[in-house]
Amino acid sequence: MKFSCEKALLQSAISFSSHAVAVKSSIPALEGLLVEARESEIRITGYDLKTGIRTVIPASVQETGVMVLSTRLFGEIVRRMPDDMVTISTNRFTVNLQCGMSDFNIQGIDPGEYPELPAVEYMNTFRIKQSDLKDMIDRTSFAISQSDARPVHTGALFEIDQAEDNRLTMVAVDGYRLALRREEVSKITGAEHFLFVVPGAALREVQRMCADGEQDMEVVQGERHVMFKNGDVTLITRRLEGEFLNYKKAVPSTASIRVTADTRQLTESIERCSLLISEQQKAPLRCTFEEGFVDIKTATPLGTASDRCPIVGSGGGLEIGFNNKYMLDALKAVPTSSVYLSMNTAVSPCVITGGGEGEMPLDAFTYMVLPVRLKAN
Repeated sequence: MKFSCEKALLQSAISFSSHAVAVKSSIPALEGLLVEARESEIRITGYDLKTGIRTVIPASVQETGVMVLSTRLFGEIVRRMPDDMVTISTNRFTVNLQCGMSDFNIQGIDPGEYPELPAVEYMNTFRIKQSDLKDMIDRTSFAISQSDARPVHTGALFEIDQAEDNRLTMVAVDGYRLALRREEVSKITGAEHFLFVVPGAALREVQRMCADGEQDMEVVQGERHVMFKNGDVTLITRRLEGEFLNYKKAVPSTASIRVTADTRQLTESIERCSLLISEQQKAPLRCTFEEGFVDIKTATPLGTASDRCPIVGSGGGLEIGFNNKYMLDALKAVPTSSVYLSMNTAVSPCVITGGGEGEMPLDAFTYMVLPVRLKAN
């Protein structure tokens, strides 16, 4: 194998693909990067048997071939090389790297031990703007469960129902809160209605793949895997199996109380009261919704705090408790300047939806936070 390519392109490809490399594996080759020289391109692959990332870059290939290289050593050598053309060649398992006056010889790993990335059948596909997908992940991933009690909830649900509209619905839930976002998609092929669950760890890598422009990301659902393709970068991950929460039934469809609040003002009020709350000094927020305002209070061994935030509407004196972090996570993910807070009783969920007139469709996002039972004063 022998090829030459730009250092910046090679470094970027190593950086992308290394996120899928296994930290520790019974297969030593999986702790490295698979480097393939093919005609006029180089493929660099990282794979941990759950998620694989393959990056393709242009190169001048004198000799095709394949080799597995230590992720850390390969990445550090290339990163510290001068900004010039990098030439890599192999002689059996010895790998030579040259750039400018720099010259390295390192040992490679037998590529025969490296498992192939799984093939993904094109069952259902769609395209979505990368900026939209990045925003959807950013505004829902906080609610992905970190507990393995229900493994399917350690990922986010992707659902498309063409009978309703041409939008992707993404849902994350962890047993205490729910986050939902919807965005337009295009070029849908396959079934009229389909859904699948993508692991949270894989979604973090997908988010890194997404650019801020108008370019599309192709999403392909296979029988057991999902593929995200963005130009020269491809990510393949296993689907999570199991019964995901029926979010349509979980979110209350009616509310006896519905008030509007300025997103920033409500967030700041909660942040001020949260100054007395920590991992060691836990306490709920005690929120009392009255006509035109909500009183927010908390008490910990460090002291007491109270704040008042103006609202539009009346809460009828409803007193309800919330985990401060869960409310802040939801409010900080809100993309509109104001929000609707919908509630029924002190023990039923609070549903947060868009309140900014004309900013985006009212059902573009939904956050639901379960209340905390309050002790008597």
